[in-house]
Amino acid sequence: MNPAARTQAAIDLVDAIIDAAKSGGAAADQVAKRFFAARRYAGSKDRRAIRTLAYDAVRRFGPVPVSARAAIVAMADADAALAATFDGSSYGPAPIAADEPRAETGLAPAWLVDAFRSSELGDADLAALLERAPLDIRVNRLRTDRDAVLAELGGEPAADLPDAIRLPAEAPLDQDGVLQDGRAEVQDFGSQIVSLAVGATPDGFAIDLCAGGGGKTLAIAAQMAGRGRILATDTDRPRLSRLAPRAARAGVTIAEPRLLDPGKEAAMLSDVAGQADWVMVDAPCSGTGTWRRNPEARWRLTPDRLDRVVATQARLLDVAAGLTSPTGTITYVVCSLLDAEGRGQVDAFLSRHPDWRALPLALPRGRVHGRGMRLTPASDSTDGFFVARLGRA
Repeated sequence: MNPAARTQAAIDLVDAIIDAAKSGGAAADQVAKRFFAARRYAGSKDRRAIRTLAYDAVRRFGPVPVSARAAIVAMADADAALAATFDGSSYGPAPIAADEPRAETGLAPAWLVDAFRSSELGDADLAALLERAPLDIRVNRLRTDRDAVLAELGGEPAADLPDAIRLPAEAPLDQDGVLQDGRAEVQDFGSQIVSLAVGATPDGFAIDLCAGGGGKTLAIAAQMAGRGRILATDTDRPRLSRLAPRAARAGVTIAEPRLLDPGKEAAMLSDVAGQADWVMVDAPCSGTGTWRRNPEARWRLTPDRLDRVVATQARLLDVAAGLTSPTGTITYVVCSLLDAEGRGQVDAFLSRHPDWRALPLALPRGRVHGRGMRLTPASDSTDGFFVARLGRA
């Protein structure tokens, strides 16, 4: 493909990402996967160039662009080489008109920027939200050790995380043996750190209330040395269905998936009420801490959607309180940097449950924030998280 054709393909890809964001469709990485699957004529260099330009456009424009062309035309105003590809050739975009629309640059819609500011995030914190994320993996100590994986893959071990390795963002791992045979899992350093907050030990009983595909379930199983019981629940059948094959690869035999109906979690878990040593609530959230990986997520977020996830988080925390034993704990986690979902959510829970209190956390990274801890890309080189550990007073 020539440069003009690559630019037009990037415009088409960004248009597809915008449409998916507006309609609540697939995430950008899935949109891109389908886009290239339908264009097998594009070589690896073509795909890399198209993806880079498309994702640069997604990161640069906070308010949803009126069109992908408006976004990339705005980029071309400051990039002569990119502007030259608007040449009107057979597979290239039409020439740029002086008066055609340009997208508005910015981090996010104004209401969301205000919410970040009120959550005590500075300019460096906000800028880091849209940097390109590295590729982190967690070595599965049930299968191997970190030295063996480093010898095979290379990468940089994390001094403060015994199972963590950081690889270049473009490292090709899709077909790599350590992932296929369960010796390692792709998992951001921040996700590994908040999993440590559970404090699980062998022979106990853990509930991962919002298990999703099971990344944190597998991390907790490693903490438990494969001994005990983990009940991994979720209301999303496709996501939860990924846990069983992942657990088999990882050698995890103590995880029991259980599909729940939304709003009926407490009733469907009544058989284990008051029994869990640890309950992990990795709650549905705005995902503002994952924008490095999913920059289009800010186009999906609205005040109404934020209100809905805050209400869901509060309900799930109340469910978790009914599942813990008298000495059990709740680890509350959101991959968000908004106080409405983090510090404020914990404060509200403790107001509703005066017999509970926040417990101290000793994590290798993060800063105290309210009655929990917060990790940010700028300060901790992780995705953004808020985590708190709660127990009965």
